[in-house]
Amino acid sequence: MQPSEKAHSIQFLEDQLQDVITLLAKQQLEQSLVQRGPAVNHELVEAMLKNQHQARLQEKFSLMHPADIGFILESLPLAQRKTAWDVIKTLHDGQVLLEVSDAVRQTLILGMEAEELAIVAGKLNADEIADLAADLPKRTMLKILRSLNSKKRKHLNAILSCQDNQIGALMDFGMITIRDDLNLKAIIAYIRKLGKLPSHTDKLFVVDQYDKMQGILPLQRLLTHPPSQQVADVMVTDFIRFQIDQDAAEAARAFERYNLISAPVVDSDDKLQGRLCVDNILDFIREKTDEDLLIQAGVGEEEDLFSSVWKSARNRWGWLLINIVTAFASTRIIGVFEDIILQLVALASLMPIIAAMGGNTGNQTSMLIIRSLALGYINPSNISHLIKKELTLGLINGSFIGVILGLLSFLLYRDIALSIVMGSAMFINLLVAVLVGLGIPLMRYKWGKDPAVGTSVILTAITDSMGFFIFLGLASLFLIK
Repeated sequence: MQPSEKAHSIQFLEDQLQDVITLLAKQQLEQSLVQRGPAVNHELVEAMLKNQHQARLQEKFSLMHPADIGFILESLPLAQRKTAWDVIKTLHDGQVLLEVSDAVRQTLILGMEAEELAIVAGKLNADEIADLAADLPKRTMLKILRSLNSKKRKHLNAILSCQDNQIGALMDFGMITIRDDLNLKAIIAYIRKLGKLPSHTDKLFVVDQYDKMQGILPLQRLLTHPPSQQVADVMVTDFIRFQIDQDAAEAARAFERYNLISAPVVDSDDKLQGRLCVDNILDFIREKTDEDLLIQAGVGEEEDLFSSVWKSARNRWGWLLINIVTAFASTRIIGVFEDIILQLVALASLMPIIAAMGGNTGNQTSMLIIRSLALGYINPSNISHLIKKELTLGLINGSFIGVILGLLSFLLYRDIALSIVMGSAMFINLLVAVLVGLGIPLMRYKWGKDPAVGTSVILTAITDSMGFFIFLGLASLFLIK
């Protein structure tokens, strides 16, 4: 999408959102006027007005893409969202549920009956139903499973049996399979008979009678080779495939590295189970990125912008309570050196600099490590080299920043001893920050935990506490007589 097209798209969505808000506000105003008026035929007039407004909203939403409708629903407060959703449910509600965020989807599903949800799910593909499964009540899921045919039920169970971070949870079943003993003319005739290709089809999957992968036939080869040639002579046998239980992050890196559009997903016996497409990978990357950003910000999970204050508060309490504990730990360290600070007030103004620089340095290191782990750049063969490099960088930065801050503190207070203590404390705390920035994500990764979770909070707490302790400890040794 070109920048101008992007700007046009954003403006279009904002205009559509404003139109919907205007219609909803007008409906609410007219209803309130009717309720204040004469008590004659209240219900009849309200019903007529409701039907009129629903017809206008239906006309508006019927021309919009489900993704655009999802954007509008996410931008509406709960009451207006419910009104709009009551209208949308009669259109393409299943696709809209797939487009909204998990938090908003939960608010929409709460207003739907189990039978209604089962009907909606019956219109979706197995992979789309799997996307909704986590937000559906168990009773509803049982109804949905009973309503599906055997093939669709098998596909759905295959996806649900995989963990969220496995490739099998992202696969779909919109692939075209062929045999290698056919000629290209027969394949072209078969595709024409189908009438259309599944989305993101850039290749056909060649399998044997037992569904074992034999190769792939890119559409480019299908169209550029003579129709009389056999599939076996034209197909590619050296191709990328993924195991159903493989980590989805590995697939994301492969899609980026090899510019893939689709790829087969196989089991341990090399039998074709489904396919992985670039749109599923993009969704996975976006969700993972959003999740990491929320975790780093200390938010427990994705949050509906218009959810209740109580629900939002509970979602944010976890890391806030941890921050309280770490902040008190830092103040206790300051309390131990309270008499020293009273004797030399300059220490109070310089302490935050030590802590802030340590936090920034540690965050730089930890973010680099977290990103490298996510991209698969770090492995047992290069980790020692990486640690040596970061420690060397810490020594250089600690010396450089320590000298600069030592000189600045001397210019401010004209105290050579204080300047030496300042520079030394900065040097030591930056080394500590590098060690912590390396250690926390690497240890969490070694223990099979997400290296991004809690790293920023723990790192800041340690660098603050150690910064205060190192600076005030050195001051008590060399400045106070």
